[in-house]
Amino acid sequence: MKLLKKSLLLSTLAAACFHAHAQAPNTLKPQEKVYGLSKFWQEVNYNFVYLDKVDRKAWDSLYTAMIPIVEHTPNDYEYYRELQRFCAFLNDGHTNIYFPNQMQQTQIMTSMFGKYRLVVENIDGRAIITHTNLSIKDEVPTGSEIVSVNKLPTDAYINQFVKPYIPSSTDYVREDNARSGLLRGFVGDRYDITIKTPKGQIKNLALTHAQTEEKELYPTIADFKLLDFKWYPGQIAYLALNSFEDQKIDSLFIQQLPELRKAKALIIDLRQNGGGSTSIGTAILDYLTDSTVLHGSKMVSRLHVASYKAWGNGLTPKDTVHSDWAAKAYLDNHDLRTEVITSSSIHQNRVKEPKIVVPTAILTSHNTASSAEDFLIFADKQPHMVKIGQNTFGSTGQPYNFLLPGGGSARVCTKKDTYPDGREFVGYGVHPDIEVKPTVKDFIQNNDPVLNKALSYLKGKTLNNIRPQNKELSK
Repeated sequence: MKLLKKSLLLSTLAAACFHAHAQAPNTLKPQEKVYGLSKFWQEVNYNFVYLDKVDRKAWDSLYTAMIPIVEHTPNDYEYYRELQRFCAFLNDGHTNIYFPNQMQQTQIMTSMFGKYRLVVENIDGRAIITHTNLSIKDEVPTGSEIVSVNKLPTDAYINQFVKPYIPSSTDYVREDNARSGLLRGFVGDRYDITIKTPKGQIKNLALTHAQTEEKELYPTIADFKLLDFKWYPGQIAYLALNSFEDQKIDSLFIQQLPELRKAKALIIDLRQNGGGSTSIGTAILDYLTDSTVLHGSKMVSRLHVASYKAWGNGLTPKDTVHSDWAAKAYLDNHDLRTEVITSSSIHQNRVKEPKIVVPTAILTSHNTASSAEDFLIFADKQPHMVKIGQNTFGSTGQPYNFLLPGGGSARVCTKKDTYPDGREFVGYGVHPDIEVKPTVKDFIQNNDPVLNKALSYLKGKTLNNIRPQNKELSK
């Protein structure tokens, strides 16, 4: 009865949320839609490394309730939206549903509304417009807050129409994505929003998703640089490592070594580094430490042996006492058996050239993710390094990727990473030693409080006076 009620409730809510997307393709048959849902459910049950943290009864009940919902989705866009809602139940940043590429690239929009282009970010828990197209900068001042969407207060709108579709390992990243994706929708979708400008003016805007032809943004967004290097007073070198996806960053770093060796202190900015390859990051870290061995994350994955699962029928926890065989059978029967792939990712530092071992501040944000977090794990015990900023993204792992009907795709996280000593950072983020949270006032005044804190912290620091202080910070 509870399942039936839940199914009816979900069906009602889903029907209420469906919009008339006239241009949305409708290519999938009902049986294909159910297959895609079932395929994702199956792969999660077999491969998802955090299945032990999932309420299995609720997960299976949700799957059952979703079958009639996906069958009756009016088009492919709404179908994939429902799959995303299903996926979000798992609360994992490396387990996702992706729209078909053609739809994602040409029909789904976040910031474009024809005449208007609005880039929104989460600052201080508020939906703040950080960039617009140049021609509307006076009409819609940057720093304005979106206070309502479609006649609902922004937070109420987010809770009802945005958050339920966002997969995330951490609440704060979900909050970030809910605001940056506040107005994401299909071409033609309409939003009536109310904004409050920095001067307190209230303005109403009627927005419809359509291509914005005007290219110039205000304020201008600097061209992306894989690596950025500059000097600050006091011979403090600043090095932004903005991605570990392209191995070219390693050669760019090598080119800067002669300059970097002049530094009395160093800032490594990982705030915009969403990850890539762990080995690319450690190749750089090798030059920033005199340690010959670096310890990375402990890795754990699921283990499944079908016969043990069968033998586990009827076993209880009591039966596993003093019996390894029964323990394996019981765990397999409940989809709980795991295997430690490595107790620590040991990296040998073979760099023989002079190192840059100086007082170092590593800047972090909620966008510091995946292999950039792996970089922080390898650097965790370095006494000359201090982390400044915000908690990191809080998600890494090895996703298993597979295709879904209609050209979309999905991924399921298959590997759990922790600190070598077992401390968890997935679901929590790597915590900074010194926390600094940017504010709306900082944004309006073009102030970078995280960088400023690093500069003031490193002023006058030497290896002799930074190490004892960092030991205190890590307590």
